[in-house]
Amino acid sequence: MSNAEQPGRESWRPERETRSQREWKPGQQKKQRSILVMFTSTVLLGEAFVIAFFGLMLYGLNQNNGGLWMLLGSLALALIAAVTSRFVKKPVGIAVGWIIQGLLVASGFLESFGFIVGIAFAIAWWYAVTKGQQLDVENAIRAKEQEAWEQEHGTEAETD
Repeated sequence: MSNAEQPGRESWRPERETRSQREWKPGQQKKQRSILVMFTSTVLLGEAFVIAFFGLMLYGLNQNNGGLWMLLGSLALALIAAVTSRFVKKPVGIAVGWIIQGLLVASGFLESFGFIVGIAFAIAWWYAVTKGQQLDVENAIRAKEQEAWEQEHGTEAETD
């Protein structure tokens, strides 16, 4: 069998593909992505930007009074939030996310505006975690029901 005839090396395929693209077969079901992961990582990445800009604001307001340390601390927290967005699939990622929410709310003691931003992000985080878990459970139930229905009635491709 020549290289062009091998599965995954067809002429219509692009040169560079991801592993999942190479392993795809016609009729294969797409893997369901976790809504919890999408929601929580989005909140953490948005929060990372806000924390970085909050640090710049603190630096500007407190240049002669520890502003550099506030900036460095904020940038470190922003980096931790961005890295944590990659670990929200695991319970430790969710726990670190809650810690970040607490620290952001506590930043209100440095600048009162931090209370407003911290509480807003804490609410967004709470919603992302609770609603994401709920929707993941609903999607799993729906997928099992769909699979049972297809086993009983056959798929659309089989009936054509």
